Amino acid sequence: MDTRFGQTHTLVTGPLNGKPLFILQGGNCINPMTLSWFTPLLTKYRIYAPDTIGHPGYSSESRISAKDESFALWVSDLMDHFNIKQSGFIGPSYGAGIILRLATYMPERIACSVLVAPSGLEIGSKLTMIKKILLPLILFNRTSSDNQLQNIADAMSHHSMDELDKQILGELFTSVKLEQNMPKQTEKNELLRFMSPTMVVVGEHDIFFPAKKIVERANEIIPNLASATTYGMGHFPSKQFLVEINKEIEQFLLTHY
Repeated sequence: MDTRFGQTHTLVTGPLNGKPLFILQGGNCINPMTLSWFTPLLTKYRIYAPDTIGHPGYSSESRISAKDESFALWVSDLMDHFNIKQSGFIGPSYGAGIILRLATYMPERIACSVLVAPSGLEIGSKLTMIKKILLPLILFNRTSSDNQLQNIADAMSHHSMDELDKQILGELFTSVKLEQNMPKQTEKNELLRFMSPTMVVVGEHDIFFPAKKIVERANEIIPNLASATTYGMGHFPSKQFLVEINKEIEQFLLTHY
């Protein structure tokens, strides 16, 4: 479908009469990988899962800024196309940062939201990211070493990434010009009009967005924070943690949506 920023490919599934639920993909990932994390929700809600514009997938390759209103306008174009006035949202990582941009500029379009390992709030140690992600990535791109890819996967998932996800990351690292900029860190005054119930899920071992920093920041700036739960996971949740996370999300949606 057309948006003001270019073509956007969207997966749509779930019952026709289900409440709308947008699931936004993580940065530098493919949509089906992120969508697979939330499979228990697919039979209960009308799911809209767009390939983030400018990121891997079938949408336009044009990159847009995650520092201003661009992504809010992009999401609003998608909602208008599907005749959705207001929706629930789930966003892991970069997708959560997009939700926070929408919350800043068009909070009325969000009925409730779930931010999983969210960008847009706080960020981890850049030195640690250089050591455990960037340097192994440089070596992997030069050598295609499975050891280096495994080091990255372990750092991102706290040693729990499954083989398929690791292989997908390897393909992305070698085939895609990665987005290197994180979404803007949200300021308290940007969310003064954002009153929708919000759930935050964080990982104790998340190298990008550490739990303690994220929870402190979320409590400080999100007006209607319903819950902030820490799991002993990395940035990529394991299958075991996904079972628990989805149960919590289902309860949150039953209560607040």
